[in-house]
Amino acid sequence: MATSAVVIILVVACFNLSFAMRYTPLLGQCSPSGFLHGKASHCNTEHDSECCKAGKKYPQYHCSPQISYETHATLTINSFAKGGDGGGPSECDGKYHGDDEKVVALSTGWYDHGSRCLKTIKINANGKSVLAKVVDECDSVNGCDADHDFQPPCHNNIVDASPAVWDALGMSGDDVGDYQITWSFV
Repeated sequence: MATSAVVIILVVACFNLSFAMRYTPLLGQCSPSGFLHGKASHCNTEHDSECCKAGKKYPQYHCSPQISYETHATLTINSFAKGGDGGGPSECDGKYHGDDEKVVALSTGWYDHGSRCLKTIKINANGKSVLAKVVDECDSVNGCDADHDFQPPCHNNIVDASPAVWDALGMSGDDVGDYQITWSFV
């Protein structure tokens, strides 16, 4: 009888530890919740977008690091225009946005089921700051399909910004790629 109780306690403790390792609010960390097996097909490589590779395993995240007054993130570039590398219209308003608009997509955890739609964030980088509107989700769970232009899921710490945001931060086309920033809600 005592052995059974010990086994049950150990199983419950392992389950709780496994859950805690996925997201640790005190540390603001977030671990993958699964993996997506890549499927390759035609993908728009504008702005050096990464295309899925068949059979490659891509991490999926339902969470993002905790938001603070100065949240650290990776800035990527994305065209929200029709025919751009962003794919379809923006999730928040169902519209396309020109490359001259200061708009962003946030990773799934930060996007928070659309609760951050049309809110303004302040992005700090390169000694400058810019205000931008949240219009889309940078999907951290799904990808490698036509809806996501056969691009892999976003990492959990992405602010995917239009060319206008990059320009406002004084970054040229040579800077395009992943750039470390901080951001906050206004």
